[in-house]
Amino acid sequence: MEQEKPTITPKMIVLHWTAIPTFEKSYDFFYDSRLNPKRKDIEDESALNVSAHYMVKRNGEIYQLLPDTLFARHVIGLNHAAIGIENVGTKNNRLTDAQLQANVHLIQELTERHNIEYLIGHYEYTLFEEHPLWKEKDDGYRTKKIDPGKEFMEKVRNQVADLNLKGPPERIR
Repeated sequence: MEQEKPTITPKMIVLHWTAIPTFEKSYDFFYDSRLNPKRKDIEDESALNVSAHYMVKRNGEIYQLLPDTLFARHVIGLNHAAIGIENVGTKNNRLTDAQLQANVHLIQELTERHNIEYLIGHYEYTLFEEHPLWKEKDDGYRTKKIDPGKEFMEKVRNQVADLNLKGPPERIR
């Protein structure tokens, strides 16, 4: 189905880390609408840059980069239904307690505004491949992700357990 405007109906929240150590460099990376030449792993799919709806600084400050209902390119196969939250950090520069609390607060706010059903870490996105929300048509278009880390996701999920958000579906084997 084609649509006139690049809008989404949010059903999930996907947490990420930027893989860039500072807010300024992360913001600059996302600011350009054209894909950064360093992203050779996804350049064949689109020249549209990766993006997200929110970015959380290491001190917990939250910045909204896009409206919640505008399409953002942050998670293969699920962009049409997902709000993306980028946390400034890397594999070696783990996310902070301030970011944890900011994510919890933001998730609580977003679930009040939208009919959010799912909360996942970016590393869990491929578990949706057989799910009705999955919309990726290119069977070869996948990237391996580890963000924002299992430990961070466990902490977030524990703090928002009262929202009864679903995680990724179990893979049927």
